[in-house]
Amino acid sequence: AGTLAVDDVSFSVGPGELLALLGSNGAGKTTTINCLLGFLTPDAGAAEVDGLNCARESAAARRLLAYIPEQVNLCPALTGAENLAYFSELAGHRHSGQRLRDWLSEVGLPADAHDRRVAGYSKGMRQKVGIAIALAKQARALLLDEPTSGLDPAAARDFSQQLTRLRGAGVAILMATHDLYRARDVASHIAIMQHGRMVQQLAPTEANHQELEARYLETINS
Repeated sequence: AGTLAVDDVSFSVGPGELLALLGSNGAGKTTTINCLLGFLTPDAGAAEVDGLNCARESAAARRLLAYIPEQVNLCPALTGAENLAYFSELAGHRHSGQRLRDWLSEVGLPADAHDRRVAGYSKGMRQKVGIAIALAKQARALLLDEPTSGLDPAAARDFSQQLTRLRGAGVAILMATHDLYRARDVASHIAIMQHGRMVQQLAPTEANHQELEARYLETINS
C-alpha cells in the first residue's frame, strides 16, 4: 500500500514572511519542499511560486527560488566567490567580481575566505554562500530544510540574523526545522505537521518558547 506523505496541506507565504514548518521526521516537511522544487508532483492540488505551477513550469519556478538543504550543495573544488558566480550565472544573472564579493561580505563570510576552496568551509560558511546565492539570483522565495542542524550557537544566531534581513528585503521564506526556539525567534507564522497534515498553525506571539514546546510535544505524541 502507498503512503500519503502530504495530506490536504494548504498555505501561502507572502513577501517578507517566514513560515516555519515544525514536525518530527516523516511528518511531511521535506516532501512539501520537494513539491515546491518540482521534484515531486502532487496527486491533487498544486504547488505554486509567484503564480507558476512548480510541476508544469518547474524550470521557471526554480529560477525564482533559492534552496538551502541541511548540507548546502556547493562545488568543493571551487572557491566561495567562484561558486557564487557559477550558481548565479546558472540562474541567468552575471555580476562583476566586486559585486559578488560585496554579497559574500554582506552575509558575513570573511574576506580571507572568498578565494578559498569551499571544501575547507564549515557548515555555517557554506550556508552563508547559499544565502549570497539567493541574493545574487534575486530569489523571490527561499526554501530551507533543517538549516540550523549542526550549527554552533553563534553560527545559528548569525543565520537567523540573515533570515531577518532577507525578510526585510521582501523574500518569502519557508523553513522546515526541528529547532523550536529558532523558529519562534525568526518566523512570522508557525505550523506543526504530523502524518502529512498541518495540525496547528499559530503566530509566534501566541506562545512563548515553553508553551510552543508543550504544544509541539502534545501534537507529535497524540
